[in-house]
Amino acid sequence: MRYYVPCLFLYCCLGLLFFSCQSQVEEKSPRPNIIFIMSDDHAYQAISAYDDRLIQTANIDRIAKMGMLFTNASVTNSICAPSRATILTGKHSHLNGKTDNHFPFDTTNVTFPQLLQDAGYQTAMFGKLHFGNNPKGFDQFKILPGQGTYYNPTFITKNEGTYDIEGYVTDIITDMTLDWLKNERKADQPFFLAYLHKAPHREWLPAERHIGEFAQKEFPEPLTLFDDYKGRGSAAKEAEMNLLHHMNWAGDSKIYPEVMDQLGIPDASGWDKGAFQREVGRMKETQRANWDKVYQPINEAFIKAFPTMSEADKMRWRYQRYMQDYLGTIAAVDENVGRVLDYLEANGLMENTIIVYTSDQGFYLGEHGWFDKRFVYDESFKTPLMVAWPGKIKAGSRSDEMVQNLDFAQTFLEAAQVKAPNDMQGESLIPLLTGQAEKWTRDAVYYHYYEYPSIHMVKRHYAIITKEYKLIHFYYDVDEWELYDRANDPHELKNVYDDPEYAEIREKLHKDLEALREKYGDSSEISQELLERYLEKI
Repeated sequence: MRYYVPCLFLYCCLGLLFFSCQSQVEEKSPRPNIIFIMSDDHAYQAISAYDDRLIQTANIDRIAKMGMLFTNASVTNSICAPSRATILTGKHSHLNGKTDNHFPFDTTNVTFPQLLQDAGYQTAMFGKLHFGNNPKGFDQFKILPGQGTYYNPTFITKNEGTYDIEGYVTDIITDMTLDWLKNERKADQPFFLAYLHKAPHREWLPAERHIGEFAQKEFPEPLTLFDDYKGRGSAAKEAEMNLLHHMNWAGDSKIYPEVMDQLGIPDASGWDKGAFQREVGRMKETQRANWDKVYQPINEAFIKAFPTMSEADKMRWRYQRYMQDYLGTIAAVDENVGRVLDYLEANGLMENTIIVYTSDQGFYLGEHGWFDKRFVYDESFKTPLMVAWPGKIKAGSRSDEMVQNLDFAQTFLEAAQVKAPNDMQGESLIPLLTGQAEKWTRDAVYYHYYEYPSIHMVKRHYAIITKEYKLIHFYYDVDEWELYDRANDPHELKNVYDDPEYAEIREKLHKDLEALREKYGDSSEISQELLERYLEKI
């Protein structure tokens, strides 16, 4: 008996201590809010946290300064809707079914916002989804139909039907986002907020406040602007993404349709002039007047210069016009990201909020003479990614690990303390974000592009990519392999697949590629099935 009371007392104290500690942990570590910011076609080269030669993006850079910047982030399939499907499902394209922009998204897929919503998160989406008009798993949404437009856009909403809003799309998406944070967000619930910009997607119409500024700027040319593709196979040579030959004159370079007619420039794509009318034609009278103040003199100067311009002159002119408009749209994105960050800081929402900035893929800014994306070459394959989580992620940190958009779903679910479905294929980034990089074991990623034959004519291909090398197989109407030494050939100009010095590396990468395809459930048989489905569709 003499031991009973002290032991009972000790057990009670230990129990109280345990529950007290557990309570303190729960109080200090509630489930985080998650703000997922994604722009469309935002090249990492056009973010000053990565490269400050083209533009300063002080507000987007704030996220990197608060948290971690990834230098080897990439996508599994570099094209808009399939990339978004991968992000939502945590699955490669061949499993989620959204292999290209033609086929609808399979709504039987379970997405991570649905799982967050089921777990008690308040969820909202504003901006560009790109596919489907009724995203699952969201308490509130206001989204653009398809690509949307830059001026006076139409929105599809969950509760108010479809309507037009006067103004500039980047500002409007931010207004909606801030309104939800101020008036609809529930303080007693964690939230997931998808804040999704249309910019800087084609046709690159800057806001009125930026067109005059950027039209006057001149930008440095990439070293490979006049690439002749001699060091590679047929895929690079046959792609239709050249700034001079394949970019629209009216829709993209903003040469007025009547000026095209005056100079005898054909509407080669068949939708060049239509793209101009679709975008510029939506402007109100005052908007159009402000637009013409800047672009009318550009057109007048072009009329005078065009007859004596060489092919190289035209290429350089088109590059500058491209950068002026493309980067002009990013200026508004950066300003508006700043508005959201300022609101979070002013209202005490930074401390337990994960903030992600990314793009749905990379983009060519004249490298190899190209615009657009699709290829597994770096400018297209790599995507910007920065993640802030005050108190969890070391400010100003960087990671060069091979991470992908495939990993976002599982990262968000782990942070929210929600079990990820077994069929998700990514890996949570939490170890990398929280200083436990030794737990990260991935040393290679898998890529597969399907949309061919189609616009830009980038051939079907799949690849394995490590920090050091990239092995690519182009297939369907060709059977070509390419191997690049990423360290010694950063511009990917020389295919060393048949170089004897790389024979051992090549064989190892072939084995590793087959292992990755097996791991992710891809195969030649599946590729053939998807090809046949695609050819029937088009």
